[in-house]
Order: sequence, then structure tokens, then C-alpha cells
Amino acid sequence: MKKHALAIFTPVLFLLFTNCKQSENHTEETPQKDTIAVKTDSVPKKVTTIDTVDFNRRMLALSNQDTTGRWPVKAPYPLPGALLPYHRIIAFYGNLYSKRMGVLGEYPKDEMLAKLQEEVTKWQAADSTVITIPALHYIAVSAQAAPGKANRHNMRMPFKQIDTVLSWAKPINALVFLDIQVGHSTVKEEVSQLEEYLALPNVHLGIDPEFSMKNGEIPGTKIGTFSADDINDAIDILAKIVREKKLAPKVLVVHRFTQGMVTNYKAIKTVPEVQIVMDMDGFGSQVLKRSTYLRYIYREPVQFTGFKLFYKNDNWNDWKMYTPEQLLQFTPKPSYIQFQ
Repeated sequence: MKKHALAIFTPVLFLLFTNCKQSENHTEETPQKDTIAVKTDSVPKKVTTIDTVDFNRRMLALSNQDTTGRWPVKAPYPLPGALLPYHRIIAFYGNLYSKRMGVLGEYPKDEMLAKLQEEVTKWQAADSTVITIPALHYIAVSAQAAPGKANRHNMRMPFKQIDTVLSWAKPINALVFLDIQVGHSTVKEEVSQLEEYLALPNVHLGIDPEFSMKNGEIPGTKIGTFSADDINDAIDILAKIVREKKLAPKVLVVHRFTQGMVTNYKAIKTVPEVQIVMDMDGFGSQVLKRSTYLRYIYREPVQFTGFKLFYKNDNWNDWKMYTPEQLLQFTPKPSYIQFQ
């Protein structure tokens, strides 16, 4: 199970145990044509287009006029039907077996969904330039202290639970994210066993380096790590599914709150089939959370950004949880907001 505690080790590293190469094919920020043709296996013998002028304008707006050249990130244009930057995703995170792992499992279904829709409404009012959409971010593989029969130090949730979450999402047209805590397993092994679900149009993926224990440690005893290769394994699987099933791009959420959780970020692939969100995980005061966002999300750009909010732990010890209006002042503006 996830546990959450705040530890201040240095000015750079302060959030501990929360549960929570770019492509060489760069595009120009100001294209010479209004549209660019993208030929893809997902639409045989047909060329589809996106409005690149509108896309670039929206990416520039997300960057909040950043002057450093980091944002917006130069990357291949997405396939048509991409969720970002046209939408902002508001997600409730958790597991149905636990009331302690997040708001998704803490409240009864109807109360939880009503609370989620309230947050969607708040964010839509704060920024009318994008469409705000709900999501259920479900921990489908949970890291465990015990090795288990397969010695993976994780627990794969039964598929019937995923089916339940999908059924909850349907009436409110919510996205579903399946989140992976690998333990002693690998991204490739854990994501591959969920391919049938990831082939559904509204199902996307989250991966959590905190519990990726490369040297055999027990999950929760130290902060884990993903390399660019680990993240690229997830990207490759998602891209293959998108091409074979003729889908719109998938969103991949990568949790992060320390330097070491993601290594060699410049080698993370950016491809038309997958949209990558680097999600600022961790709880604490507003000052500390902003500092983490600046150090590990803003300064190491990948593609899009996210921000995690904790109903309890961000409102503890005289702290106040960030409001939508405050987070929209960040550079870049987060496209994905997760509540725990």
C-alpha cells in the first residue's frame, strides 16, 4: 500500500514516499503551412491532418510565455484526435481495496463521482480556453513489501476491478488511467498484461517510478527510479496499440517528485501516437510544491505537465491546497490535475 510522508532532506529534495531523448524529429514552432499531413498506419491509404497553427497557439498558451526556450517543447505533431493541448484532464486517483490510497477508493461511488464533477466544473470556470474532462486514475498494479508467489513485490488487481472502474466512468464520459507500480517487475511486463484494456479508446496509462526497485530493495524503503528506457518501453507498447487498433493518441502519465526518479529525460521518445505528461507528485506546502515543479518538471521538459493535489495532506499543518487559479499561473500550465 502507498504511504505518504513529507521529508525535507535538502532544498532540492523534500517530498518522500508519496503514492502516488526527445525525438530528433523536431518540428518548427511556427510552421509555414496551416496544416501538416501525417501519414499513419492507423488510417490505411489515407492522409489525415491537424491544424498545426491552432496546435502551436495552444502549446504557446500552455507555456505561459516562457522565455527560456524550454517551453513549449518541440516534438512531432500528434495524430488527429489527440486530447492535449485541447483538453485539461481532472483525475481522481486510488484503489477500490483501500480508503487510504486515494479519493477514488475513499468515498462511495456516487459521492466520489459528484465530487469529481465539482472539480471539473471549477477548472472549466478557471480556464474556458480548453475543455475540462474527468478521469478515474486507478492503481491497477500496487507495489508490496511481501514478494508474493511470483517474487515481483507487487499485486495485480483482478480484472473485474478494472471492469468496475470502467463501468463507473461510462455515465460521466470519463477517461480511465491504469497506474502501474512495478516493484521488482518491469514496465514492459506489467503494461503488456493490460494491453486488452489499453486497446479501449478511453483507457490510458500511468507509471510510477517511486516503486521501481532496480537493486532488489523492498518497495517503500527508498525511492525507486525509471530510466528513459523504462519509459520508452511503455511508449512503444502504447504506440503499437494505437497503430494496430487505429486509435487516437494515448496519454502516458509519469509520476515524479525527485531528481533520481527519472534519469536521462532527454532520451524519452516523443511520437505522434503517445502524449507524455510528467506529473508533479508529492504533498507539502505551496512553496515546497512549487519548488519541486520548477526543479523537476519545468527544468527538465518532456512534453506536457501535470500536478498532484492531496485533499488531506496539502491542507495539513496550516498548508493550503493550490486552487485552479493559482496553478494556472505556473509555467507551464499543467494539463493534467490529479487528486488523491
